[in-house]
Amino acid sequence: MKTIYTVFQVNTYIHNMFREDYLLSDVSVTGEISNLKFHSSGHIYFTLKDAQSAISCAIFRSSAQKLNIALKDGDKIIAHGSISNYVQSGSVTFSINSVEYEGVGDLTKRFEELKKKLSEQGLFDKEFKKPIPAFPKTVGIVTAPTGAAIRDIISVSRRRNPYISLILYPALVQGEGASKTIVNGIEVLEKMGVDVIIVGRGGGSLEDLWAFNEEEVAYAIFQCSIPVISAVGHEIDFTISDFTADLRAATPSAAAELAVPDVKGIISDIDSLSSNLDKDMKRIIEKYNHKNQVYITKLEALSPINKINKQKVSVKAMDEKLDMLMKVVIVSKNHKLSSLESKLDSLSPLERLKAGMAYVTDDSGKRIVGVSSLNKNDKIKITMKDGYAFASVTDTVIENI
Repeated sequence: MKTIYTVFQVNTYIHNMFREDYLLSDVSVTGEISNLKFHSSGHIYFTLKDAQSAISCAIFRSSAQKLNIALKDGDKIIAHGSISNYVQSGSVTFSINSVEYEGVGDLTKRFEELKKKLSEQGLFDKEFKKPIPAFPKTVGIVTAPTGAAIRDIISVSRRRNPYISLILYPALVQGEGASKTIVNGIEVLEKMGVDVIIVGRGGGSLEDLWAFNEEEVAYAIFQCSIPVISAVGHEIDFTISDFTADLRAATPSAAAELAVPDVKGIISDIDSLSSNLDKDMKRIIEKYNHKNQVYITKLEALSPINKINKQKVSVKAMDEKLDMLMKVVIVSKNHKLSSLESKLDSLSPLERLKAGMAYVTDDSGKRIVGVSSLNKNDKIKITMKDGYAFASVTDTVIENI
């Protein structure tokens, strides 16, 4: 009786056959990609087919992260890896660890040779990299006038800064004559005096991107006096332009992000700085106002004017006191004067005249103080309270009083 095997045993046997087969453990297969799927786990699944047949393929995450090309349906590739079957399902799968575009061997060799040559000439050295301007007014773009690249650059630029000027030089980005138009675009925009130039295109195969691997494009970028950003293909794509440019962007959209500052963010930063500056200025002004007030108080205390004002107050008080004392003195003196006037009046000849006495002078006006100075027939003047009388001496009598 023949041995009966389980499905698991059969599939395990087949699995071991694949593992032990030297050819299938390290095989290169050419074909066209279809049903391409990128799993959230990082794995890539697709079917590799030709006109007669197809095989299921898987690129696991560890290998997918090392790919240097962007896969898409319809690409003709050469895949390297091993063929085995899954024991659980029995399905045959081509487990791929590296991929290159079909016919890429010669191009890859040319790429590496040119890269080595230009590197030795110093075209990739950091010391020659020009800084990208922080606030450009005009951005020059060398790319195809149609396609995703220019649309993405315009969209991102307008969103970040609607006031920026974009100047497009419509260039061929693949095929015969493409490198020449790219060089012309760089030279024209340099003469126009733009602030920064973006050179690039969307993704594609190595052949599609080859214009950006040409030596003349590399020299045009290196010799340009204006900073150049290279934005060719996808993040995993690298071209000679990327190494020669002043800055490499993963995609055209990323190039616009790098070239065009976000005006909203700048305005927000300015508003924040202005607010902080206002607060700092107010705090400083308050601080120095306080200090100024302290100095004013001290200055007033030490100021000659302050002392003069105090002296004025003191002088005014003394002046008022002096006025008061003078009034007292004047009143006292007036009172004394009145008293003396009264006494003087009482001694005045006029008062005596009023009392009936008379005043006698000779005819020359000389006062006669006694009878002994008179002679008979002398003319005399007698002054009384209400007038004068003139008389002639008829006789004199001297009496001892």
